[in-house]
Amino acid sequence: MASTGACDGAEPLKANRRALISVSDKSGVIEFARHLSTHGYQLLSTGGTAATLLDAGLEVTGVSDYTGSPEIMGGRVKTLHPTIHGGLLGREGVDEAVMEQQGIGRIDMLVLNLYPFEKVTANPDCTFEDAIENIDIGGPAMLRSAAKNFQSVSVVTSPAQYDEVARELDASNGSLPEATRYQLAVSAFNLVARYDDAISNWLSARNPQNEARPFPDQANDAFIRIDDLRYGENPHQQAAWYRDCETVPGSISSLRQLQGKPLSFNNIADADAAWQCVRQFDAPTCVIVKHANPCGVACAENLQAAYDKAFATDSTSAFGGVIAFNGEVDSATARSILDRQFVELLIAPAFANDALAVTAEKANLRVLEIPIAPATAGLDIKRVSGGLLVQSPDDRVIEQSDCRVVSQRQPDEQEWSNLLFAWKVAKMVKSNAIVYADDNRTLGVGAGQMSRVDSARIAAWKAKDAGLSLEGSAMASDAFFPFRDGIDTAAGVGVRTVIQPGGSMRDDEVIAAADEHDMTMVFTGIRHFRH
Repeated sequence: MASTGACDGAEPLKANRRALISVSDKSGVIEFARHLSTHGYQLLSTGGTAATLLDAGLEVTGVSDYTGSPEIMGGRVKTLHPTIHGGLLGREGVDEAVMEQQGIGRIDMLVLNLYPFEKVTANPDCTFEDAIENIDIGGPAMLRSAAKNFQSVSVVTSPAQYDEVARELDASNGSLPEATRYQLAVSAFNLVARYDDAISNWLSARNPQNEARPFPDQANDAFIRIDDLRYGENPHQQAAWYRDCETVPGSISSLRQLQGKPLSFNNIADADAAWQCVRQFDAPTCVIVKHANPCGVACAENLQAAYDKAFATDSTSAFGGVIAFNGEVDSATARSILDRQFVELLIAPAFANDALAVTAEKANLRVLEIPIAPATAGLDIKRVSGGLLVQSPDDRVIEQSDCRVVSQRQPDEQEWSNLLFAWKVAKMVKSNAIVYADDNRTLGVGAGQMSRVDSARIAAWKAKDAGLSLEGSAMASDAFFPFRDGIDTAAGVGVRTVIQPGGSMRDDEVIAAADEHDMTMVFTGIRHFRH
């Protein structure tokens, strides 16, 4: 490879500073390398990166010229050399004598990102051989060497760091303060850890024939801290909030807080429950959540009308709750909320400027903006003492065509709409879950009871307490009815249609109860337990 400024064999280059650049993602690398040159850095580089920099007119020394050892094994071995790792690991005031004796020059900065293993293996057509070839060996080794010696070496691992590093070089006459080098080193170790996790997860979830299993033998996950929280679920518990390494669009962790106090542990949990529920609907929808359960859900012609109906379901529980919308909130809707109740948190994909002027009247009110995006299919993880429970997400969507009418009475078009609406809400309610609904609004919600019939009774009691009639309404149950008592309870308050998974050993008894009461019953074949 052509180069300029090369030395003979392992003789160290005569330069004030030296940077080794080797990147698979070449975004911004030319500009950054040029900036390093202006600060007196002599550039070392490998393969494609060196060619890119040479084509841009920069003076570059190839690593093979620098070490005196050619790249071998198709480029698999090029930087695994004492001259490279000695230059990265050499400690100021400790190792100068041996470095001089061995002809090792100091490398002051490493600019490196790794082979794109995760990107390659994300392709469903990725072969086992392609995956193996994209396991970086020399890169992680150099990152470890440079990061371990952060007192003397700066390590830059992402194009996203280039601008800030360049500014600090300008401010510090070409060197970086130790605090910055330390943070860069931490980022490097984090990158290597995530990289190794990805390789371990992928390999331990398949065999050499590339036959995959849904779960790896060893589960490795990495998360990035978003913030320390004042406390956890209770004041005596410490807490922090983490997100996935890659921000998931449309998730609670992608939020932008527009105003209000810092979020608490319980705020975040409730906000996630409200957002997961409201994003299921296409029509203008409002969801009110209290203690991770929807206490009111409604679709309407606009968000204010949806809020009015959702609030009416259970105005008592709505006090101090979390309210989520699936469209832009206007000033009239914001005013309606603030004039009617105390609310901890508002969530929407957008807020009109005049709506924010209204919410600003309550300085402590937390206002969150989250973009609407398709739900992702990441694994659902629950911590238990001494381990984890891991499952695929409960993302099954039920349409009318998926359902089976098991009663003598058939539902009409409006009743189908009521059933499917109630089913979507019941999916988001803690088990045992019962939801009464009519005209795209909840009328009563029974959540988290040990007995399903008690959930049915509580939901009916809440509807009565709110002054809402259940006559002709739909009932959704997240799991099957073990006895007919739940159907008898619903019939007694006027419920006309029922949607449930089915699958009980007493299904015949439960269906007979529905027929006795001239009710419609629909089986989905899908259960939605939520613990």
